Amino acid sequence: MIGLIDSVMSAIGAKLGMAADPLKLVLTLVLSYPFCAVLKRLPDGNKVYKQIFCVAVSGFYLLGIFSLKYGLRTLMISSLGTYAIAKYMKSTLMPWAAFVFVMGHLTISHIGRYKHPESDGVVDITGAQMVLVMKLTAFAWNVHDGRRPVAELSKIQIDRALTTLPPLFDFLTYVFFFPSLLIGPSFDYAEFSRWLDLSMFDPEQKVTAKRHKKSKRKIPRSGRVAFRKALQGFFWIALFVYLGSVFQTSYIFSPEYLHHSFLFRIFYLWPLGFTYRLKYYGAWSLAEGACILCGLSYNGIDAKSGKRSWDRVKNIDWYKFESGQNTYTLLEAWNMNTNKWLKTYVYLRVTPRGKKPGFRSTLLTFLTSALWHGVSPGYYLTFMTGAFMQSCGRSIRRYIRPFFLTADQAGPGPYKKYYDAVTYVCTQLVFGYAVQPFMILTFRESIKAWRGVYFYIHIALFSMTFLFSRREFRKFVESKLAARNTAASKLSQLRYDIERARAKKLQSELEQLDDGSSPSLGIPDHDFDQVQTEIKEEMQLDLAVLKNDLDQFRRRATAATRTDTDRKQ
Repeated sequence: MIGLIDSVMSAIGAKLGMAADPLKLVLTLVLSYPFCAVLKRLPDGNKVYKQIFCVAVSGFYLLGIFSLKYGLRTLMISSLGTYAIAKYMKSTLMPWAAFVFVMGHLTISHIGRYKHPESDGVVDITGAQMVLVMKLTAFAWNVHDGRRPVAELSKIQIDRALTTLPPLFDFLTYVFFFPSLLIGPSFDYAEFSRWLDLSMFDPEQKVTAKRHKKSKRKIPRSGRVAFRKALQGFFWIALFVYLGSVFQTSYIFSPEYLHHSFLFRIFYLWPLGFTYRLKYYGAWSLAEGACILCGLSYNGIDAKSGKRSWDRVKNIDWYKFESGQNTYTLLEAWNMNTNKWLKTYVYLRVTPRGKKPGFRSTLLTFLTSALWHGVSPGYYLTFMTGAFMQSCGRSIRRYIRPFFLTADQAGPGPYKKYYDAVTYVCTQLVFGYAVQPFMILTFRESIKAWRGVYFYIHIALFSMTFLFSRREFRKFVESKLAARNTAASKLSQLRYDIERARAKKLQSELEQLDDGSSPSLGIPDHDFDQVQTEIKEEMQLDLAVLKNDLDQFRRRATAATRTDTDRKQ
C-alpha cells in the first residue's frame, strides 16, 4: 500500500513540480470526507464503534500512508504522559508541568528536524505533535479548572472544566480524532466529549421537536456545507500552485529585485506573503470541511436566522484577514484555534489574577508561539516582531484612532474612511514584511530579506514604541482628546437643553388640547375636533421623535464617559 501510494503521488508531484509528501497530506484530507460520512452514520447508541473507527483511521494515516511508526510512538508518549500527570499530580502546578512536558517533547522533535534540513518538504510527526500540544495543554488546564472553586473561574473555564478525569479510551479517541490529526484544527476535550455522546446536538433535537419532524439521527445533515468548504479548499490549493510559480522567495535575493525601486520591493512582499498563506487556506479549509461533515463543527442554531451554525472549529477567516485594517484583526482571523489556545491557555494564564495583561504577557505569548512552531531562528524573528506590532497597534487604536471618530466615539468622523484606507495598506505591508523570516527560516537569509527594504518596518515600530512609551507624549495626546471631547460635549449639551425645552413646550400644548381649553377661533365644533385631533397626532409624533433623540444623546454621553474613563485608566 505504501509503495503504491508513494509511486502515484511521486508521479503526480513530478508533473506539478511538488514533492510527494505534501500531496499525500492532501490525500489524507480528501479521504477524511468518505471516512467522516461513515463515522456520522455509525450507531448513535454505542460510542465504542466511533471510538474504534477514529483510532483505526488515524492508524491507517500514520502507518499506511506515511509509515510513521516512530511518529505513533511519539504521540503516545506525549498523550499518556499528560494523562498520567493530570491523574496523579494534584498540585496547582500540574498544568504547568504538563505544559513543560509536552512543549519539551515537541522541542526535541523540532530540534531533530532542524538538524536535518534535507527533510524540508517531507511530512514528519511534528505537524501532528503541534496539534496535539494544543489539545494536551488545554486538557491539563481543563482538569485543573475542574478542581478549582467555580467562583474563581471565568465563563469559558466553567464550560470547559473537567470535574472528573475521562476514561483512557475516550481520551485516546480525542487524541487520535482523524479529521484533525495531522494539521488540526484543535479543540477542547469538553467539546469533543459532547460530540461523542451527542449532547452537542440537543438544541437541534428541541427545534425538530417543535417543528414536529422526526429525525432518524441526532447529527444533522451537513453534506452541502462540507462540500462547499471542500471546493473552497481545492480553489486555494490550485491558486497556490499557480501563484507559487509567479511569486517566489528566492526572487527577493536576486540582483534584479534589488535593482527595483524601494516602493516596488516593499509592495512585492505583500503578494509573496499572500501566496505563502494560500497553502494554509487550502489545507485548513479541507480539514474544516471534514469536521463539518462528521458534525464536530456544529455550533447550535443561530437565533436570528434560525439556521445551523457550523463554525465551532473554524480555523481561518480569509476575507477578514485579507481585508484587515489592524494587527488585532489579522491575528484573530489567522489560525483561529491556535490563537484561541494561546489566548486562553497562555496569554491569560501567565497574567497574575486581578491584573490586566500587558506587554509582558504579549511577549511571552509570542515567544510560546515561536517555540511551538519550531526552533528555526526565522520563527523568533517573526514573532518577536509581531509582539511589537501588536503593542504599537494597541497604542494607535487608543491614542490615534479616536481623532477619526465623532467626539462621542459613537461613529466614524468625516476623515475615518481615509484612516481606514491608510491603516489597511500599512497593516498588509507590515505583515508582508514580518512574515518573511517565517517563510525563510534561516537567520542570515531573513536578515538579508529585511535589509533589502532597509528594515523600514522595524524602524517605524521602534520609533512608535519609544514615542508611545513617553509619558509626556501620552499626556499631550490625551489632553487634545479631552479638549476635543469637552468642546463637543458643551455643544451637545446646548442642543440637548434646546431639545428638552421644545419637548416640555410640546407636552404642555398637548395637555391643553386634552383638557379642551383651547379656543375654537370661530371654527365649528365638529371641524375643530377634527383639526384638534390632527394637530394632536402631529404633536405626539414630534414629541416621540424628540424623546428618541434625547435617549440617543444619553446613550452617546454614557459611551463617551466610559471611553474617557478607560483611556484614563
